[in-house]
Amino acid sequence: MKEFMPRKIFSPESMPSLVGERLRIWGSAIRTQRVRQRITAEQLCVRIDVSRATLSRLERGDPAVNVAAYMTAFLALGILDEAVPTLASVLWSGSENGRVRARHEEDADDYF
Repeated sequence: MKEFMPRKIFSPESMPSLVGERLRIWGSAIRTQRVRQRITAEQLCVRIDVSRATLSRLERGDPAVNVAAYMTAFLALGILDEAVPTLASVLWSGSENGRVRARHEEDADDYF
């Protein structure tokens, strides 16, 4: 029988400050665009299929909210490509043989 690990939720204190800052910016962008486009919170909730509480957390940049919810909100607001630009194909396509390996056997624990 397979054991499952409890789901780990990042708290703002345990995540890199740059990540927390980006999430807050994402949340602010969602709220700003929703208001600019005169979309009510309830209307956006229906469009992205989340509860009002989840939308509130999105607009605050809560790290516990699924990244798909952020991206779905960006898509519904028409700002996905500006908010989350597509990664250059060199970053995700091709061979995976470029992994970094330790130089010495005693450094084997440093394998990435």
